[in-house]
Formats: sequence, C-alpha cells, structure tokens
Amino acid sequence: MALTPRTADPEAGAGRHGGGRRKGGSGSGGPKGPGGATTDRRRRRRRALRWSATVLAVVILGTAGAGYLYYRHLNANIRKGERSSGDAKAQKTAPNAAGQTPLNILLIGSDSRNSAENLKLGGSRSSVGDPPLGDVQMLIHISADRKSAAMVSIPRDTRVDIPKCTDPRTGKVYPATNDIINTTLGRGGAGCTLATWENLTGVYIDHWMTIDFAGVVKMADAIGGVDVCVRQNVWDRSTAAQRGGSGLKLTLGTHKVKGVQALQWLRTRHAWGSDLMRARAQHMYLNSMIRTLKSQNVFTDTGRLMDLADSATKSLQVSEEIGTVKKLYDLGMEMKSVPSNRITSVTMPNLPDPQNPRNHVIPDPADAGRLWEMLRDDIPLDKNGGASGSRQTVTKPEPTKSPSTDPARLGVLVQNGTGSSSEAPVPRRARTIADALVARGYSRATADTAPPPSQDRTVVEYPSADLEGDAQGVAKALGLPTTAVKQSTAVSGVTLLLGADWRTGTTYPKQAKPKAGDIPTNADAINGADHDCMDVYKPYQW
Repeated sequence: MALTPRTADPEAGAGRHGGGRRKGGSGSGGPKGPGGATTDRRRRRRRALRWSATVLAVVILGTAGAGYLYYRHLNANIRKGERSSGDAKAQKTAPNAAGQTPLNILLIGSDSRNSAENLKLGGSRSSVGDPPLGDVQMLIHISADRKSAAMVSIPRDTRVDIPKCTDPRTGKVYPATNDIINTTLGRGGAGCTLATWENLTGVYIDHWMTIDFAGVVKMADAIGGVDVCVRQNVWDRSTAAQRGGSGLKLTLGTHKVKGVQALQWLRTRHAWGSDLMRARAQHMYLNSMIRTLKSQNVFTDTGRLMDLADSATKSLQVSEEIGTVKKLYDLGMEMKSVPSNRITSVTMPNLPDPQNPRNHVIPDPADAGRLWEMLRDDIPLDKNGGASGSRQTVTKPEPTKSPSTDPARLGVLVQNGTGSSSEAPVPRRARTIADALVARGYSRATADTAPPPSQDRTVVEYPSADLEGDAQGVAKALGLPTTAVKQSTAVSGVTLLLGADWRTGTTYPKQAKPKAGDIPTNADAINGADHDCMDVYKPYQW
C-alpha cells in the first residue's frame, strides 16, 4: 500500500508521475517560483528517501553476511515476490568460454509509506492507498568473471513502453501502455518494473530488490559515516528565487556525513543545479560507501553486523529466488570481490521528451542503445581490465544449424517495430524487407499489417527447436548476426521483428562492436575509485 501524496514531493513539479521543471531541455532543474513552496518541501523529502533506498540496497549487498549470526530471525524479516510479472522477451547472456554468466540485479526505491516510521521521515497521510512509484531504479551488473561491475540508473521521469503486467497478489491485469517508468511499480509490483527494464534494454535481469526508507539514517550511522566532498561552501536553503531546500550546509572540502546529514546530501538538488547533477552526487555517495565498507573489517564486529542486518532485512523485499539471508550473503560476496576501480556508475543517456520536454525525458536511441549493448554482451564499462577486459575475447562463436524447410516453402512473417520514443515507425518498412526476402528465395515472406511495439534491436524469433536452423537462415540472408536469432513462445512461426537499429536498406548494416570503456560521453560516468567533489550552483554558495 502506498502512503505518499501526489503533492508530497517538491522535486517532481508536474505531479507524482513526472519530474519538475528543469534548467535546459534534457532534465536539468532550474529555480521555481514561490507559489509551489509547500509542495517543494514535501516532495524534496520524499525524493531524498527514494535515493537513500538505493544506498540501503547497496549496503545490503555488502553486509548481509550478518545472517549467519541469527539466521532464522533475519530470514523472517525478508519479504519476497515474483521475479517478473510482465511480458518480457530478454534472454540470459550466453556463458563465456569458462562457463560463467553475468549477474544482473535491479534495485528499486519505492515511495510507499507503509509504516509510521516512513511517514515520520517525510511522507504524508493524505494519499494512503495510492499505488507506489518506483522513483529510484538502478541496475547492478556484475560481469561474468566477477572482475568488473556497473551501476546504471534510469531517471524516474523517463517515458518508455510498459508491457502488459499482472499483479501476482490480486490477479489484476494492466494493459501495455506508454508512460513514465516510475509508474511500473504500481502496475503489478517490482516484477512489472523488471519486465519494463528487460524490454527496454534487452538485458536479462536475474533478481530485483525493493527498499523502503526507515533504515536509511540507521545505516549511515552504523557504518560510521561516508566521505563526501564539495568544491565550494554549500548551503541548500530557500532563496528569493527558489523556496525549499534540504538544509545541507558544508564548508568546501571533504566531510564525513551520517544520519540526517547523509540524508540531506542525498536529497539536495537545487545546490547542484539540476536533477542530473543530483544523480551524480548520489553516485559519488554510493561509490564512497562501497569503498568504506571494503576498507572496514565489519565481519568481525558482531554488534555492528547485527544492527546492519536487522535494519536492512526489515526494509527489504526481494524476488523469491534470493529470499534467504544465505543467498543475499552470496550476492554480497559477488559484489565485494570487484575492485573499486572496476566499478562504473552511469546514468542512461537521455533526450528531452518531445511530448513534454520540460518535465520528461526519453532514452537517447543511439547512445542508450550502445550502453545496453555493452551490458548485454558483458563488455566492461571501464578500461582498467587490460586487453582481456572485453568479454568478446573469450566468447565462443554461436553454433549454426541446418534449415529443416526449403526457403521457398518457409513462412516468414515480417513486423515493423522500427519506431522509438523519439521517432515514428518507418512507413511500409515490413513490406520492403518482406519483398527483399522474396527476392532472396523466401517466396512466402509476408508483411504483418498490425504494428507491434517498438523494438530496440532487430530479431528473428522462432517457436520451437526444429525451426532454429530456418530462423538462422533468414538472418543470414539479410546479414543479421546469429545472436539476433531467439527462441520465443510469443510467435507461432519464424518471425522477423524489425527494430529501430535497422530503419533503412535491405541488408542489415554491419556495426562496430563497442570495446571495454567505450561508454557514451553523455552517460556521466564515474569510476568507483574516484574521490571527486561536487560543484555548487552559485546561488547556494556561502
């Protein structure tokens, strides 16, 4: 049950479903007038807690070993749910030459106010019963060899295609729609958010974790504080041009923040100048927290472990596959093994939403697509792994199979999914490619007149193993790589679904594969070993 009002978050400006006004067109937040002061104060408190929820999740990944101290008690704290509750087509990345596969965990910070303690931390009782919003969403990607990791955030006000989802508790079915990504949590729970991410990125996500807010201050205190840094004196307060503020007040340099002050750092927006810069500050905090945990011998301090683990598991809900402390501990060990300089934090490259450029964003088709490709292919986002850092050096080539049907007799359905958030589908695109297939011997290729959902990547799908060779033959005829061929129960025969990556021409364009560290420049990447400082927006310097 969600307990947060539509007017409780001062950062959204345009209501619970979207972000507030920004500086610039791509998500920057500029000053507002004094008329929204009350709304601003309430909404800033709630946004702070959402991001603190993600911090809490990362702490859990690194400290859940306390379960060994009082296993049954902690297991009883953990709430569990269904991994996926929506229509998703992503498939697991193939193992590397050593038989290893990547691990992907989706962290979700819910704005639900389901306890008196959460309400005390900034929620309001006026919207008890409203669906929760997943306003913090971050994918933790740990490489197959466990030598590198990525933390990838999607802005909460990103407009995306949301698949049909079914609430596993009530059985209520939510039809597919196009909306802001933070609404997915209220459309069937975390499993719907996971399915939306899978369809957007093509990345198979193994688990999800959702976090509430009550343990944030306790967690910051339990680890002894986290180092943060500013380049100028900062005071995030009300000004003549902008009401509200987190109250954060620091002198220039490095400070160890904990408790309420840690919360102030995480919810500060105006002093950094924009929502996207707030994300950068939060990434800095997460990286610093991970470095702190790695440097501390927390596993020998029974009292601290018990406090951390008890607070964490009471605030946590997870997908059922990882619903024990033992499994959470194992996840923590996976993350703990990654060196700090091999952890990269990024924000999804984005553009102003043509439908609402002041408040919403959409994925940048080219740069976000490149980032998703790196995650799918398990290519490190950093360059600190040497020549062997790229998964491509150890991946076995995909095997091919012989067709079971003469191409002239094989039915092939071609669908036009070339649209994207920023571009309409290419007219008659399915007919153009169907004609090209006919010319190449597939005389029964036909164009589907019903438009499918937008597709980031072009794929050839087949329903059963006996048609795998035939699907691979279609891919070969058009120049598509074997990796574009996928088995799917959603199709009844060989189906070519054209994506936004192939809008022109009749032969699939060869594309250069990204290498380790080839991150899009607009992803605002931060390395986990960096000890960086935040610049303070001029009106908030003192």
